Amino acid sequence: MRLHRVRRSMVAAASVTCMAVALLTGCGSDGGSEGGVTKLTFAASTLGDPGRGPLLTKWLEEFNKSQSKVQVSAAAVPYPTFGQTILTQMGSGKGPDLIRFDMPEFEAASDAGLIAPLNDLIDVSKYDLLKQPDQFMVHDGQRHGIIFEASNYAMFYNADLIPKPPTNYEEFFNTAKSLTKGDTYGLAFRQTEAEEAGVWQDIFNYVYGFGGAWSDGQKLTINSPANLKGLQAFKDLYDAKVIPRGADAATFRRMFAEGKVGMELNNGGYVTATRGQNADLNFNVAPIPFPVRKQGAILAPIVINEASPAKEAAATFIKWALEPNNQVKLQEILGASSVATVTKRSPEQLQKTPFLTVFDDLTESSLPQIVQGFEAKTPDIRKIVVQNVVAALQGTVDLKTALDRAQQQASQLVG
Repeated sequence: MRLHRVRRSMVAAASVTCMAVALLTGCGSDGGSEGGVTKLTFAASTLGDPGRGPLLTKWLEEFNKSQSKVQVSAAAVPYPTFGQTILTQMGSGKGPDLIRFDMPEFEAASDAGLIAPLNDLIDVSKYDLLKQPDQFMVHDGQRHGIIFEASNYAMFYNADLIPKPPTNYEEFFNTAKSLTKGDTYGLAFRQTEAEEAGVWQDIFNYVYGFGGAWSDGQKLTINSPANLKGLQAFKDLYDAKVIPRGADAATFRRMFAEGKVGMELNNGGYVTATRGQNADLNFNVAPIPFPVRKQGAILAPIVINEASPAKEAAATFIKWALEPNNQVKLQEILGASSVATVTKRSPEQLQKTPFLTVFDDLTESSLPQIVQGFEAKTPDIRKIVVQNVVAALQGTVDLKTALDRAQQQASQLVG
């Protein structure tokens, strides 16, 4: 199990001391009591997802209907600013009571002592938790999170454009190139600093899929030969102009739904979002066709804010979420993702979406998008890596020099 020492240091305020967040009451933790009812706020970027957001809100309403003493309200915070916004609030001793974090921000908040330990609040022995991803929820014997969503990355492809999916990188490259004509592109991925977190998610698959890693657990290996090989494959696709350059994720995902993009590497949550944009799109999913069967995963814990005055009430919500029926409902909302516990796909689900088993079979080879051994520093390392990789894409520096520079800058950062 991957462990790291939890330091009780506060996260420094970013460029603001407290950002106003839509749907949050002010800038602090609600955790208040009104008429004997404890009111909580649950913040998650997925609540703003056009496909899953409304369904998640209804799921929260089911909790509220089942309770007389605790009520939870939804707070949708845009994904690009979610981590910085919430960490800044928590660092000021405020913020929502319950948060769905992505792993880099979860590690940073855990390391800074901003997350309430769950050992005394939730008895996890009562639940059949997924073992492989759940190990990342525990630090030095202290549980800081419960998996809200575990979503493995795979290759989405338009089955009308690609009857037979590529099974290796050469086929992947050639397929992307052959499909790129006029306003139709063979592939799409993020490639701008404005989408830093998304670029990190995209390049993660190329690094690990070509046998690389960001570290060996003790030292950073950003400029290793394997990393260079994987990121060169990423850059080759960019240079081949098989992607809509400059398009952000929202734009090229709409293009995929419209049949204007042939392939995209994405996580299981994208299934519901794609169907929400075009229910008639004939798409399928296959494992990413890179040399090594190892890919990223969106591992998203739900945590309790250390600053919340209503931790017991917040734990009530998490325990409700872990009940078998509520786990099944949550998994159906999330689409091709897994949840905290072992669940069984229904025959109806498998008939509607046969490729669900593709995602499920990838769980043991999927990794959260963090830097092993430097988990809490991942957001800072990510920024350095993405800046240098984007510079190489734009041609201001060659890729090897960019990775050498990233290695040096990140090594200085971590000491």
